[in-house]
Amino acid sequence: MTQLPAEFVERLRAIVPPQRWDAVWQALHTEKAVGARINPLRAEGGPRLFEKLKNAGLAVQPLEGLQGGFWVPAGQKSALSHRPEAETGEIYIQNPSSQWVGQLVGAQPGEEVLDLAAAPGSKTTQLAAMMDNTGYLAAVEAIKPRYFRLQDNLKRMGVTNCRTFLADGRSIGHKVPERFDRVLLDAPCSSEGRISALDADSFAHWSPRKIKEQSRKQRGLILSAWRALKPGGVLTYATCSFAPEENERTVAYLLKKHPEAELAPIELPFDNWQPGLTTWQGKTFPEALRHARRILPTELFDGFFVAQIKKPR
Repeated sequence: MTQLPAEFVERLRAIVPPQRWDAVWQALHTEKAVGARINPLRAEGGPRLFEKLKNAGLAVQPLEGLQGGFWVPAGQKSALSHRPEAETGEIYIQNPSSQWVGQLVGAQPGEEVLDLAAAPGSKTTQLAAMMDNTGYLAAVEAIKPRYFRLQDNLKRMGVTNCRTFLADGRSIGHKVPERFDRVLLDAPCSSEGRISALDADSFAHWSPRKIKEQSRKQRGLILSAWRALKPGGVLTYATCSFAPEENERTVAYLLKKHPEAELAPIELPFDNWQPGLTTWQGKTFPEALRHARRILPTELFDGFFVAQIKKPR
């Protein structure tokens, strides 16, 4: 076990409510259980697949409220990831926090949906399944190795309604204005939500400077996402970071540029979350940011942030 960066801990203590700190601290020092989901584009019959995994010795537990979601204890990560069902795309290993963000997008069959920072494709493949491989799903990725990984995952998971683009997401809104019913921007970030005291690599590149760099990039991406959204559509903005600079500040930037944007309340069926902040280090954000949700880490959940913004008709 290694010591977490002091400045990271100091910042996190200022974000997390005092009554939740002990649980969050414990989660940062505990090996996580492994979340996954059944892929209906490849698998036939979820209950039958659950039984198959249980008969193979896996302690499968369903994830309440998540379509096809389940988890196994941390010690069974290797056993699950090496199952033939993982190789054939019948199951996909994905943390519950990430699954919830994908499910909140609410993609429907026949819609046009944009995933603006798509690699490695966890949520892209989830969206395709929600759409029953119908409609039109566009997946954008700017980094070439990640783009190829995205394509590999789409193929393995049986996705056929998706077109991929190797492009900077900041340019997409100008190219296809008001095209999509729903847009997901799971923005590139500092990845604070995955930091663990058990893995020094998880915070080897963390720094306040990186947070600032990512925040600048996110502001360009969220404006592009908004431009690409149809009137009446919904933009889901997410990061796996705790940092308000990457979360509330980014959404507040969009609200300042587009006062017509409306934050929608988000309902989650678990209690390890807190409302979005309205103040941070002397800066004030609109009260509407309270509708956003910061998912706090547990022995199962990664840290995440999610906000949903509606474009008026």
